[in-house]
Amino acid sequence: MAGMTKDGETTPFWRRKRLDQMTPTEWESLCDGCGKCCLNKLEDAETGVIAYTDVACRLLDLKTCRCGNYAKRKSIVPDCEVLTPEAVARFKWLPSTCAYRLLWEGKDLPGWHPLVSGSPESVHQAGISVRGRAISEDPVLDVESRIVDWPK
Repeated sequence: MAGMTKDGETTPFWRRKRLDQMTPTEWESLCDGCGKCCLNKLEDAETGVIAYTDVACRLLDLKTCRCGNYAKRKSIVPDCEVLTPEAVARFKWLPSTCAYRLLWEGKDLPGWHPLVSGSPESVHQAGISVRGRAISEDPVLDVESRIVDWPK
């Protein structure tokens, strides 16, 4: 599947294709499993500035940093934003480390990304994920008091 360069090196799909050209499998594999997109965010109505909290969606498994019910996430959590190639540009809240955002901005994937490193643990080992830094949603919790600056 990968393209070949002049020197025989394999070119990974994310360097050869635009986001809207990727197969569903390629698209899904771009997710590094950091869990940052599943953190509750607050938007300032006047400035549009997004503030991240350390409060994760109730479906996020805080150990694996993966959705506990990915297939039905939108029906269980109606506010869940489903990321598609057509919608990436409007998701300005994606963290600066997000593969979808990086590629949309014309950048490459970092060395800790599982597609580059070959290990799904590399995102956690690099300290990029929410593992050990987020708490699960609680309806009584004052989310505004949980604003953090590390996800960016």
